[in-house]
Order: sequence, then structure tokens, then C-alpha cells
Amino acid sequence: MPERSTLRRRVVVLVALAVVLCATVPATAAAQSSSQVGGTVTVSEGETVDSLEAFAGTVVVEGTVTGDVSAAAGDIRIHGDVGGDVEAAGGSVTIAGTVDGDVQAASGSLEITDGATVGGDLSAGAGSATVDGVVDGDVAIGADTIRLGDEAAIAGDLRYGGDLVGNTGAVAGDIRHDSSLGGEFAPTLDPIVSWVFSLYVLALNLLIGAALLALFPRFSAGVSASVATDPVRTGLVGLGVLVGVPILLIALAITVVGIPLSFVGGFAFALAIWIAIIYGRFAVAAWLLSAVGVGNRWIALVVGLVAGAAVVQIPYLGTPINLIVLLLGLGALARGVYGHRRALRDRDREPGVRPEETPTD
Repeated sequence: MPERSTLRRRVVVLVALAVVLCATVPATAAAQSSSQVGGTVTVSEGETVDSLEAFAGTVVVEGTVTGDVSAAAGDIRIHGDVGGDVEAAGGSVTIAGTVDGDVQAASGSLEITDGATVGGDLSAGAGSATVDGVVDGDVAIGADTIRLGDEAAIAGDLRYGGDLVGNTGAVAGDIRHDSSLGGEFAPTLDPIVSWVFSLYVLALNLLIGAALLALFPRFSAGVSASVATDPVRTGLVGLGVLVGVPILLIALAITVVGIPLSFVGGFAFALAIWIAIIYGRFAVAAWLLSAVGVGNRWIALVVGLVAGAAVVQIPYLGTPINLIVLLLGLGALARGVYGHRRALRDRDREPGVRPEETPTD
């Protein structure tokens, strides 16, 4: 029917827009290599990828990367095995696993932990640096303070800029001070990386949110109304969806036939979570702005997304507040989709009766 065709076209446009926006940076790669952007990018324990390129709030490698790792994030942690080199720029960089190649890092803090191994050279600029693991090559570090731990072992030479303290006997080669390796710039990396990532995500969310309001104005209004008129029920529906859908996908993946469907469903659910966060922030902002007499949906979108990006940065409170907003958005999205499908089903049963306007287009 015409309305269904229009809806399908709008959904296709929205999904295509999301894919294109994600593709502005390296997106999920095929085969065994991985290029990702997101709040947290993880190579899980037991997982193996050929290489990893990541731009995220947090990057964690607990599994195996057979090639190189290139990461820019607020927090970068290597707990697993990396067969190639590591290039890391972040607020904090921790090497707690094994890196067969070289490590190059620019960070607010750098730590090579006890039990970690770097098979090549280590080059870093940091606010503070701690080496308590094994480095088989040369080390060049510029930092305010460079500390060599009791378990440190450096097979090559050490060049440093800053204050060197600790177990200098861990260095098998020469130790030389080099003032050109100063680490004054490094402490600024943490806020810079965090702000760059936050601005990137905010820009994506604004574009997706604008597309949602433009393509589905009545549906978006219905989402906002659902949060404003019945927030408790909407949040409970969101909680049910957030818990129930992953369980369903896991059950589906247990069957061989269901594996492809589970994969597609996982992608669709991830997209739904993204849209739910945008809708949740928009709906909460629209709800609060209506209390002071502001009813412009575009202002609500901008205020909601900007405020949401700021609230996430609040220690301790940011995460639970963001979770509540997600549940509201996910519940309103689920209720809106269900209401639309029910309206279409009722209309098909009574083709001579035109249904009342639903909160979708």
C-alpha cells in the first residue's frame, strides 16, 4: 500500500544515512580485521582479529590481534597479545599484555605493567610514565616523571626527558638524558581526545536526529508524548526490550539456521539502541522544555543531545542517568512501532475504514 511503501523508503533512507555517517571513519571491516568507532571498542578474550584501528572513548584488547593496533581514545588498555606494533594516542595507555613489535604512545599517562612484554622499541610522550615490565628494544620517553619499577627490564638503551626515578639498574644499555624529549604536551591529550570524540558523536547524533524528525515527524511526536505522559510504563517497556532482545538473539544463535538471523538481528538491535538514545534525549528535553512553554521540536533535539553528551561526562551520575534516558527512548520507540503495526493490522481488517491518525507517518 502507498503508506507502507513510503514508510519503507523512509526507513531505508534512515538506515543508509546511519551507514554513510559511520563510514566517515573506518567502519566494521570484513574478514578478521577490525576498524571500529564507538563508546567502547573491545577485542574480547578468546577473540582474534588481524588488525585493529579504533577511535573510541575506551579501547580494550583482551584477546589477540595478530597484526598492528592503532587507537585514539580516552583510555587504551592492552591486556592480550598483539603480534605487530601498537600506536596509541589517549588520555591513558596501559600495556599489560604482550606486544611483539614496537610501541609508540602519546598520552596523559603511560604504564607498562609488571608481566607485560614489548618485543620492540618503546617511544612515548606522556605526562607520567611507568615501566615495570620487559622491553626488549630501546626506550625513548619524554615525561614529567619516568619511573622504572622493580620488575622492569630494558634490554636496550634508555633516552629520557624529564625526571627519572626508580630502578635504573633495570637498563642493560646506556642511559642518556635528552631534553628534546620533554613531555609538556602530553597532559593536554586526555581532554583533547575526549572532546574530539564527544564532538564527533554529537555531530552524528544531530544528523541522525534531524533525519528522524524530518522523515517521521508524527512518529517522533508520538515518542515524545509517550515519555511525557507515561514515563514509568515507557521505561519498563524499554527495560524489557533491553533485556529480552539479547536473550532472544542468543537463543536464536544456538541453532545453526538461526546464526545469520542472529547476526542481522544484532546489527538491527544495535541501530535501535543508537536511535533510542537519540529519541530518549530528544523526548526528555521536549518534556522539560514544554514545562517552560518551549514547544519547538528542533530546539528540543539540539538541547537534548548537547545536554546528554555533557551529562555522560559526569562521574558516577552520568552512567545511570544515561541508562534511564536510554530505557525511556527504547520503550517509547518500541511502543511507537507496536502501535503503528497494530493500526496497520486493524486497517487491513477493515479496508473501508480509515484509522485515526497514528503517531507515525
